[in-house]
Amino acid sequence: MYLATVLGNLLILLAISVDSRLHIPMYFFLCNLSFVDTCFSSTTVPKVLANHVLGSQTISFSGCLMQMYFLFEFADMDNFLLAVMAYDRFVAVCHPLHYSAKMTPQLCALLVTGSWIIASLNALLHTLLMVRLSFCADNAIPHFFCDVTPLLKLSCSDTHLNEVMILTEGALIMITPFVCILASYVLITCAVLRIPSTKGRWKAFSTCGSHLAVVSLFYGTIIAVYFNPSSSHSSEKDTAATVMYTVVTPMLNPFIYSLRNRDLKRALGKLVGRKACSS
Repeated sequence: MYLATVLGNLLILLAISVDSRLHIPMYFFLCNLSFVDTCFSSTTVPKVLANHVLGSQTISFSGCLMQMYFLFEFADMDNFLLAVMAYDRFVAVCHPLHYSAKMTPQLCALLVTGSWIIASLNALLHTLLMVRLSFCADNAIPHFFCDVTPLLKLSCSDTHLNEVMILTEGALIMITPFVCILASYVLITCAVLRIPSTKGRWKAFSTCGSHLAVVSLFYGTIIAVYFNPSSSHSSEKDTAATVMYTVVTPMLNPFIYSLRNRDLKRALGKLVGRKACSS
């Protein structure tokens, strides 16, 4: 699954890079999403594989905090990029004649750069809050990576501030883009329903189908893990849900986008054909 994740996202990056017809905002954001998905999966899966092969189940405290930092950063980036892509689809469907004027290269770069800055600051905040805690008893993490909820359960310090920040600032970071996505798709749906022809409606909806599938998969598991009271968490449920968004979702994203996108399938076909001819 990890190899499929890396190869699938790498193929999308290469296909978009070599095909000049895909050098538009939609695919610029998809390139960033593919890069983030690869990094997101690489934050946890290689360590799990190394533990399995070497038979060692240990990680240093600094390594644990570093893993948690990058997990937060790439999860936030996934979140922001999905919101930015929803806005891009909103402009494309609701304001097609002004699309080029609105989605300028400068705005696209600003949206992605701003997302990286906010994601990095949010990850740093939660990491620093974790550093101040003491771990003086059992240090066996009931998880396959250093996630914030299992670490809080192991601390013998007062974790109230950490939990409050997760349920307030952390919830704001996750919910605000989610609300933007919902608002974008409500406006898209209203605009599509005004299209007189059934074929035109289907074409408009089909451009958003893959994005909606990824959004549903990503947010469903995130909400199940992080936005419940700590008393309702169990290691089995958390592990199953986190496998979905750290391993399965990054692997499925390239397939979802490539199978439902004619332009991307054509670019991938050209890329594979070029490699075959070179060989």
